Amino acid sequence: MPAEFSELSPAKLNLFLKVISKRSDGYHNLRSGMTFINLYDEVNAKKNSNFKVKYIGEFAPSNNTFKDCIIEKLFSHFHLEKPNYSFTIKKNIPMQSGLGSASSNVASVIRILEKLNYKDIKNKNFAEIGADVPFFVRNQDSLVRGIGDITVQKIFPKYYFLLIKPIQNCSTKDMFNEFNVDKINFDSNFDTDEISEHDSGNDFEFIVENKYVEIKSLLKFMRNLPNVIFSRLTGSGSCIFSAFETLESAQCSLSIFNDNFPKHWSKVVQNNFIYKK
Repeated sequence: MPAEFSELSPAKLNLFLKVISKRSDGYHNLRSGMTFINLYDEVNAKKNSNFKVKYIGEFAPSNNTFKDCIIEKLFSHFHLEKPNYSFTIKKNIPMQSGLGSASSNVASVIRILEKLNYKDIKNKNFAEIGADVPFFVRNQDSLVRGIGDITVQKIFPKYYFLLIKPIQNCSTKDMFNEFNVDKINFDSNFDTDEISEHDSGNDFEFIVENKYVEIKSLLKFMRNLPNVIFSRLTGSGSCIFSAFETLESAQCSLSIFNDNFPKHWSKVVQNNFIYKK
């Protein structure tokens, strides 16, 4: 068995996100078009005397560990034996941003466990540890439904995105707690495996625009960039992206954004790229 494994752990964008209903178990049924982008965390597993998880990099926690570490949750929730490997995760993706980095990280660990011939890792309902985890495990652009457990492979248009991170963070749990289920107006008859004209926008934008002045201001700015196709919140926030047809348009808007908001994290990314696991 190899002594070391490495996996790229990509981020995602929600091209649209609709909240369909609240379930009796407290979870929400969702509907979202999710596409991978070429922004990655890096997961390295090295043979060790015991199991360990350590976070490093620009967006790592100050003590190199998360209190609610999703990697630890994977093993505890599914009662898996921990391997004698040390996992080091380099965090290049902003946290609490709607980019799915934690779910992507655990999917990379799952792929490593498969290489270690972990038979107990098969046929698990990974949505139980995170709604985005099945999407990252299947590793293909998808229409995601239910609580994240239904993924239907889709091909989305090619875009270049200006991706920005507000100073404000958004907790997924807090955003769902803010969501008023009485105002859900999505017709469940349209919740099929096919994408239609009803699939647009992000239902969390109303919440963040009313709750956070900064995000409301940034969304307005991004929507007025030259040659922009659309601008949107990803996930439950806080990252915002603008979509463009060409790389040149995206880079031009990056310069405009940096001139106006020099202290914000920003990056040009793309979907539909060649990606090696």
